[in-house]
Order: sequence, then structure tokens, then C-alpha cells
Amino acid sequence: MKRILMIATGGTIASKETGEGLAPAISSEELLACVPEIAKVCSVQTVQPFNLDSTNVYAPHWLAIARIIEENYALYDGFVVTHGTDTMAYTAAALSYLVQNSAKPVVLTGSQRSVYSRDTDARRNLADAFCFCADDRAYGVRIVFDGSVILGTRAKKTRTRSFNAFSSIDFPAVAVMRDGEPFYYIEGAKPKGAPVFYHSLDERIFVLKMFPGLNAGIFDYLDARCDGLVIESFGAGGLPNYQNDAFFSRLSSFLAKGKTAVLSTQVEHEGSALDKYAVGRKLRACGRVLETRNMTLEAAVAKLMWVLSVAKGEEAEKLFYTPVEKDIF
Repeated sequence: MKRILMIATGGTIASKETGEGLAPAISSEELLACVPEIAKVCSVQTVQPFNLDSTNVYAPHWLAIARIIEENYALYDGFVVTHGTDTMAYTAAALSYLVQNSAKPVVLTGSQRSVYSRDTDARRNLADAFCFCADDRAYGVRIVFDGSVILGTRAKKTRTRSFNAFSSIDFPAVAVMRDGEPFYYIEGAKPKGAPVFYHSLDERIFVLKMFPGLNAGIFDYLDARCDGLVIESFGAGGLPNYQNDAFFSRLSSFLAKGKTAVLSTQVEHEGSALDKYAVGRKLRACGRVLETRNMTLEAAVAKLMWVLSVAKGEEAEKLFYTPVEKDIF
């Protein structure tokens, strides 16, 4: 029987009504007790590093989860992380970069309703997560939710209320869960060799969401506070040339300080194409502007944090464009 470590972090799945709204209040042991059938699938031990609404989960918590996985990697066959849905895709992406080349599965799950709700999705999601984690073919970081198994670098929360909260963006779900068994669309080969763990993230990252008429003076704030910038632009990608090309001159100045900028798009599917339009091509003259292509925003943010913690300049560019778990094409 497989040995699985459950890392409970809070979220809706572990929430109770407080009188001021739902808030995490259920322990890892209580959560596991709600799905007794898991004991027939695998042997489970639990740890609870924190119990938070995932709105409050960010880089230090991602590093804490990765550290627990590293410290216990030799002791268990897989890991299930219970997590709130709001930032689960960010955590899954971050873990994909912090825990690389893992032949053992790291499975994130949660729910849209508390495990104590009568019509909850929590029990099914928990059961599916453990069943998938115990499967001999499972490996790497995955989200298991509403029967879908999604790469950690490809997941995005696309619904706030429905049980099918997560979508796999521009890449197929790797499997679906049917009666507790994974049916694989993309099985893949387990990584060989030892896993590679990373221990730092550069939190000095900012996502600049463009909107018509945005003032380039925003760079007064960014210059002093950011090492890396993800620009969520319009359509295939580019910057507006109103305000006397102010965006281009300010971005050039930002890059000249040794900082890194990545051009993304607000459009959910099909990615950026920086060279398609003049407003995109003009960016090439600003300096080293990277491009997310068809990465999700969550993966782009997490990857830039990871890349800038270990590399700079040309090395950072090369690392950003090196695929990790099908994150970029």
C-alpha cells in the first residue's frame, strides 16, 4: 500500500462558517476523517504547516510546502496538498519550478464548498486526489479537481462557483478520474534520476495589466521596487505609443537597470505573438523583452520568480525559455 503525506494548508475545503463568512477552521485529521474510504487506497499521514484562506498564500508558503516535500521525499510515495482554490494555480505553478524532475506525484486539490456542506464537492475531490496520487503512473505536480487531472503549469481557475472550477489552458488535461481510477489522455514517462529542489524565489515581481489610457508614470513605482515585470498587454502583444512613446522610453530605462520584463497577453487562449504587429515589434528596440507565448499568467509569474532567484541577464532569458512541465512552447 502506498504511503502518502497529506499537506493541509486551509482553503474552502477546510472552512466553517464564522458569522463573518467562511474561514479555515478544520484540521487535517478532521478533513481526512470525512473520507474514510481513502484508507482502503493508501496509508496516509498528515501535516499542517498553516491553515489559511488561499488569498493569503504566497511565496513564503510555496517555499514552506516545497521544503516539507523535500524533507519527506524519501519517506513517502507521493504528496497530496489540500489548498484553497483562489490561488491554487499559482501554488501549483510555483511547486512545478521548486520541485523539478519528481518521479513521485505532488497532487493539489480543494473544493468549492466546505467538506461539511451537504452538497459538497470536497469528498470526491479528496478521494480522487489520493487515488491518483497512489497510481503507479502518476508523477510530477498536478491539480486534481472535479475529475480532471491538470498539469501544475497549465491550470487556471476559470469559475468562482461551479464545481468544474479549473481549466487546462492551451493544453489537454492529462487524465480524468473515473470511479477512482485515472484514465490517461497523456501518460508520459516518469523522470529518471533524483528530483531537483530549489529554495528561493524573487518576490520583487510585478504584474502590470494594461488598460486603455494607462499612464506610463507607473514606472516611477516599478523602477524602485521590482526586479522583474510581467506586462499583460492587449491581444497578441505590444505597448501603446500615446503619451509621446512614454511606455517605450520608460521600459527601455527599466531594462537598462538590469531588470527583466516579460510580455504577456490578457487573452486567455492562444498566447502572445510579439512580432505580428508594429506595436509589438517596436518593443525589440527597448532591450531584452521576453515573451510568455502561450504560458498562463500564473506560470509566468511563478517562473519569473524562480528564474530571477537563480539567474540574471542572458542566463535568465535562456532559463525562462527552457520548458518545464510543458509550460511554454
